[in-house]
Amino acid sequence: MRDVVEIGLGKTAQRGYHLDDIAIVPSRRTRDVDDVSTSWQLDAYPFGIPCVGHPSDATMSPSSAVRLGQLGGLGVLNVEGLWTRYENPTKVLDELAGLDEDARATKRLQEVYAEPIRPDLIAERVRELRAGGGTVAVRVSPQHTLALAPVILDAGVDILVIQGTIVSAEHVSITDEPLNLKEFIADLDLPVIVGGCTDYKTALHLMRTGAAGVIVGIGGDEWSTTESVLGIRVPMATAIADAAAARRDYLDETGGRYVHLIADGDIQTSGDIAKALGCGADAVMLGEPLSLCEEAPAGGAWWHSAASHPSLPRGAFEVSGEPLGSMEQLLFGPADEADGQLNLFGGLRRAMAKCGYRDLKEFQKVGLVLDR
Repeated sequence: MRDVVEIGLGKTAQRGYHLDDIAIVPSRRTRDVDDVSTSWQLDAYPFGIPCVGHPSDATMSPSSAVRLGQLGGLGVLNVEGLWTRYENPTKVLDELAGLDEDARATKRLQEVYAEPIRPDLIAERVRELRAGGGTVAVRVSPQHTLALAPVILDAGVDILVIQGTIVSAEHVSITDEPLNLKEFIADLDLPVIVGGCTDYKTALHLMRTGAAGVIVGIGGDEWSTTESVLGIRVPMATAIADAAAARRDYLDETGGRYVHLIADGDIQTSGDIAKALGCGADAVMLGEPLSLCEEAPAGGAWWHSAASHPSLPRGAFEVSGEPLGSMEQLLFGPADEADGQLNLFGGLRRAMAKCGYRDLKEFQKVGLVLDR
């Protein structure tokens, strides 16, 4: 049974754990690192590493999304971002990279994102992604899915990501016709990833919509202000484990339909990646870590997709300074610091080898211990 704590008369709270609260326990067996595979597959699309690029304009441009795909991950371009509002957003990105980390940065983000989305640019960006030769994936918010889906689908994407801070299968509105995820996904012939979600019930309901993947978490990191603005904070270790339990029950319910879990939040180092997968995730969504590579379009600046919201921004603006290295070095090393920020997936492979697991599915069975 889940540990429930009484926080006052008549009110209880479930105890949850962050990735920092847990550690991986090696098994009786170890394995040579060259025998370990970090590959995974979503529907018909194989990937060499369990890495999905967070669709922030700070990290995902058409070229950087293509580069991530070339390195084995999945780049996701935000079709509500700067690349579909400006013919050439390079000057805007350069300006943002030079901003200070203060309140004016948020105001400037709101101003540059006030430019309307251009359907012709959505089609153009998809063509650029397609020309890169990899899997083409784009992100749209639930609020704009019905309006933008015809343009996105006509452009010809491989994977559609419907992502908001919190996404449910039962959105209620008295003013607008809500997006019916189950009906929408049923009419498509391509895999859809939906999220984020934070608990067992929501994950299970999202799986029942027919989604191929579910995003667990709200992209929370030290620069996220969702807790300050909305009071929402996600203990990622618990959220992933709960979603994995929902997947197990959904497997039984459907007779074997597997839904992939993508952890989005609390992921900064190779150790965080290993712990997220050990909790049951199939892949992780990398945001701020990718802002530290040379290919990042914002030159080291970082902001969440929700940081530019016109009335309720959620996410501080951060400038990391000099890049740590190329995207390839960030993902595969070599590392010249012992802090886990470089060689992210080399670190994952080493963790899997030290614990004796051959592939990601096996590694989801790794033992965990509370260490705080």
